[in-house]
Amino acid sequence: MISNQESLNLSLYAAIYNIVVPKNNMLRQINELVDFSFILEELKTKYCLDNGCNAIPPIRMFKYLLLKSIYDLSDVDIVERSQYDMSFKYFLDMA
Repeated sequence: MISNQESLNLSLYAAIYNIVVPKNNMLRQINELVDFSFILEELKTKYCLDNGCNAIPPIRMFKYLLLKSIYDLSDVDIVERSQYDMSFKYFLDMA
């Protein structure tokens, strides 16, 4: 099942991203310049909208692949780094 996650859902402490991730950060600029909603449009017919377990949002999966190619990291390294790197968290829309 695919959820419609087109908005950035952050915690009450979202203002921290403005302090920790500077305006000139490459990931922040990509996130602000690129509209990733085309991914949902492309994959809308591949997911069931009302049945099954919730899938990881396709936009986040695409962004994982983008990070993997930009930083030349393994899958495990990307997931691990996204747990503590605030610029990765901001880019991946993680609270």
